[in-house]
Amino acid sequence: MSATQTSSKPQIIIVGGGAGGLELATSLGKALGKKSLADVILIDSSRTHIWKPLLHEVAAGTLDSHDDELDYLAQAHQNHFRFVLGRMDGLDRAAKQVKIAPIFGDGGEEIVPARTQHYDTLVIAVGSICNDFGIPGADEHCLFLDTTEQAEQFQRRLLEAYLRANVHGGVTAAGELDIAIVGGGATGIELSAQLYQAGRLLNAYGLDNVKPEDIKLHLIEASNRLLPELPDRLSNATRQQLASLGVDILLGERVVEVTAEAMKTHSGRVIPAAIKVWAAGVKAPDFLREIDSLETNRLNQLVVGPTLQTTRDETIYAIGDCAACPWPEKGPEATVPPRAQSAHQMASLVHGNILRGLKGEPLKNYKYQDYGSLVSLGKFSTVGNLMGNLLGSVMIEGVLARLVYLSLYKMHQLALFGPFRVSLLAVSSFFRSRLRPKIKLH
Repeated sequence: MSATQTSSKPQIIIVGGGAGGLELATSLGKALGKKSLADVILIDSSRTHIWKPLLHEVAAGTLDSHDDELDYLAQAHQNHFRFVLGRMDGLDRAAKQVKIAPIFGDGGEEIVPARTQHYDTLVIAVGSICNDFGIPGADEHCLFLDTTEQAEQFQRRLLEAYLRANVHGGVTAAGELDIAIVGGGATGIELSAQLYQAGRLLNAYGLDNVKPEDIKLHLIEASNRLLPELPDRLSNATRQQLASLGVDILLGERVVEVTAEAMKTHSGRVIPAAIKVWAAGVKAPDFLREIDSLETNRLNQLVVGPTLQTTRDETIYAIGDCAACPWPEKGPEATVPPRAQSAHQMASLVHGNILRGLKGEPLKNYKYQDYGSLVSLGKFSTVGNLMGNLLGSVMIEGVLARLVYLSLYKMHQLALFGPFRVSLLAVSSFFRSRLRPKIKLH
């Protein structure tokens, strides 16, 4: 299909509707689209958005994605930008066109052909995916938690395995309900805690031929400690909490092969598991590698300067996990970590820089404000450290940490909906939680 007809107004395209991309499209739609000062277009391969830090709850079934997902078309209509369904698979910088892959139906038939979309300013915000480091069998036998669809696939696999064992009167073979998770970072730890909770909820809802302890959780980490970005005390507290839940924690074990039946580590250990999850390491999507000669690093991230413009094209910005943004305060080679808070801050900076650019004003530089890290262990605990100019680094646990963790999601919702709608969503969520099962049972 030929390129979409261009408008006399500036065409601002944002590719990727994650935390940063969707917040940016929403704010630019209000600032420019509403006043017809520019055409703001969001491109994403999914029809709906869910905050990525919630995917471990979707995978465990303790959160129904349909309760928290946002429809891109509705958000676009309400906030004066346009949504285009599709997956970016290329770029023509000379013609200023984004290449969009064709869309196929469930039966394999082509619904929408390949297209191009013209831009004057392009923001790439396609996030990150798990990095399996080329380990043999990982891509074939492991599940990943990069998208809602993958999280839902995990939940179905878990429920099917549980139902199968329940019908047969319980676990009949070793490893039948074992789950092996590679990666002792936030995702692996939070998923472990949610799965512990899921086993008890499934048992409580009548699937009582299977005992909660029949679900054996193995957490495999190549380094010698969990959560290396957190202080030792919080790392140790997390390890102790997981151990009290019965999680088998394997530190200093590097996975070298994944088979249909098990994971194998460099020390010769074999960990049998029916369900295997890869949650170690991240990289930007492979299609970004040297895309139309833009500079990328070894993780496929687009290298950007202080204004978040790519180093080889000032009309293209990159934000969020797919951007390799310098963090000079941490050293000459350091880059801003892939976190929701950094994507939120980058979206705010690029919003301002796009407005400044349209007015011919100088652009501002980005400076990452590290507010710390938090890791949720479900209803059992939350640990983390908060960073502040007055207090320095403060370690928090328990109820206070849980409240701060929940506030991060509220900040994302406030950026998308405003305070009135967020208040309505909170009331709606309160009543939904009392009307529906505490775990997804289908």
